[in-house]
Amino acid sequence: MGSKTEAELKVRISEQGNLPRHVAIIMDGNGRWAKSRGLPRVAGHKEGVNSVREITRVCGELGIEILTLYTFSAENWKRPRAEVDALMRLLVTTIREEVKELMANNVRLTVIGCLDDLPVVAQREMQSAIDQTAGNTGLNLNLALSYGGRQEILDAVRRISQRVQQGDLRMEDIDEALFEDHLYTHGMSEPELIIRTSGEARLSNFLLWQSAYSELVISEAMWPAFRRVQLYEAILEYQQRERRFGLLSEQVGKSSPVVE
Repeated sequence: MGSKTEAELKVRISEQGNLPRHVAIIMDGNGRWAKSRGLPRVAGHKEGVNSVREITRVCGELGIEILTLYTFSAENWKRPRAEVDALMRLLVTTIREEVKELMANNVRLTVIGCLDDLPVVAQREMQSAIDQTAGNTGLNLNLALSYGGRQEILDAVRRISQRVQQGDLRMEDIDEALFEDHLYTHGMSEPELIIRTSGEARLSNFLLWQSAYSELVISEAMWPAFRRVQLYEAILEYQQRERRFGLLSEQVGKSSPVVE
């Protein structure tokens, strides 16, 4: 689509007004994008970095507060060793190259997942980028790395159980708010919009607790081909939906709950 169409979509988004505060994306289809072009899978991952760069910029331009990207799942460690090693090298070089742009665009980098699972050099580069951008006040770019939704929930249960055993908590103190304080995403709003690319329609162990009332949008575009226009279209689809949170349509607008 041309720039005129992009401009029109952006105007429509602005006119709608109900922009999601937190957008989460399951970045799927890198390997299939590469295979369809007769390229090695790693070529798809490399082109996917360009999509990350553009989508981060656009979310910052729109005023979205949090962009969470499903970057590397806990299950991805089971992929062929050569591909995993290539992904880790790409992660390191990308972080090194992108820190200046993150700083220039006032983007704060955070990570959820088991960062300790990453190679030491990747841990070091990631922590350096987190530290350098910690004072930025614009978009929060949140990367899910070595992340699994079930593991996150189990970790929260273990931490809460330990506090109960130690006498810091009583069983009757445990509610949703306390549980959320023990998730990797504590302090973040829940994603109003979750986008999955490549036409697949599943969560793949991503933000299982946080997605209870998220709007899901499936994009047919493979992640390396998912750019500004595709994001605009997904946001517009979100804006046209009625979010009821278990209420009837007639009740929405009268006593709509605030879901953080």
